Amino acid sequence: MSEDWAAVAKAINQRVDELGLRQKELAERSHVSLAIVREIQHNLVERRRSPRTLESLSTALGWHPLHLDAVLRGRTPPEVGDPVVDLADTLWTRMDRVEERLEDITDRLDALKSDVASVMGQLAEVAKHVRGRR
Repeated sequence: MSEDWAAVAKAINQRVDELGLRQKELAERSHVSLAIVREIQHNLVERRRSPRTLESLSTALGWHPLHLDAVLRGRTPPEVGDPVVDLADTLWTRMDRVEERLEDITDRLDALKSDVASVMGQLAEVAKHVRGRR
């Protein structure tokens, strides 16, 4: 999935203009360093940022906490009153389900391995019996 940091910069700049904020004020409100606010606002350095950085900036700008993350990913931003879904919690829940399924699959494979070993033993006995009759 591509990230559009230019769109994030544009959204921040438009909102800062609407609110009449300066970079320093945004940094203070969001508790994000002035240097990082500058990098993001002017799209100077494109790199992975902590989700908390965009969340803090979104909140400081009066948006839903996931607003800038949605802009970054080319999605429609949520409305201010929309519920906040903890994406990390959702991810851990899904990973737990995957782990449970893998345990089930492992148990089934162990049972199949045992069944195959049993059949192989029986085939060896049959082969021995057939050889003995020749």
